Amino acid sequence: MINKKAAIAIVAGSLLAGPLAVGALTQPAQAAATAAASSAADSRLGPGEWLRPGQSLKSGGGRFKLVQQHAGNLVFYDGTRALWASPTSGNPGARATMQKEGNLVIYSATNKPLWSTPTAGNPGAYLLLPNESGNLVIYSKDNKPLWSSKGYLNGKLPSGHVLNPGQSIQSSNGRYRLIQQQEGNAVLYDGRRALFHTPTASHPGARSVMERNGNWVVIAPGDRTVWSSKTAGNPGAWLSVENTGKLVIYTKDNRPIWSSR
Repeated sequence: MINKKAAIAIVAGSLLAGPLAVGALTQPAQAAATAAASSAADSRLGPGEWLRPGQSLKSGGGRFKLVQQHAGNLVFYDGTRALWASPTSGNPGARATMQKEGNLVIYSATNKPLWSTPTAGNPGAYLLLPNESGNLVIYSKDNKPLWSSKGYLNGKLPSGHVLNPGQSIQSSNGRYRLIQQQEGNAVLYDGRRALFHTPTASHPGARSVMERNGNWVVIAPGDRTVWSSKTAGNPGAWLSVENTGKLVIYTKDNRPIWSSR
């Protein structure tokens, strides 16, 4: 059952900030009648289940914990060390739910959606805490990984999403990986072999952003853009790590407009 012990630490910020999946959000008011009856197993948040302020999930061995903080952010801990947090601090009373459509959503105290994983369209998906890996994962109902606190597993960086230092996108066949390196450059790998990189290695702490205007950019600390794909003017465009070993930016209607080769 849900552990209702209040969280001690309050952690702001996020390693994976995602936009809301429009049209895939169930209003909390509709689920309120069943929320009390919806309880989560210790290490799993299933479809329709909730984490309310101060509630938490624990991994099987007790090492990892996912806490819905009273301050509004959902935080994943290894002991007392925060490994990941949603960008929803500053919203007291916010709560998290694993929606039946497949996305994890955090709602404000007034039922406003604040944040969501890009996993809608996967009915029956569930969130699972690890026993050893330190990686929070959303799985489809047939146990295929869809989202991870360490990166994107479906080969896509959607419009408005961010890769922070150390995070990655993996191609759907698992062979290729785009990593936002700690030193500042975004690198596409085939195993250990680099296939592409942005010329931004001298900017430690830089992050990659798929901007809503269609531009993929690398932004250095201080919010200074140090590299761009020059694809602005295509709202809703998204970045793909292809199974062929290249990066492609597609428009919202799936027309390719940029490629790494």
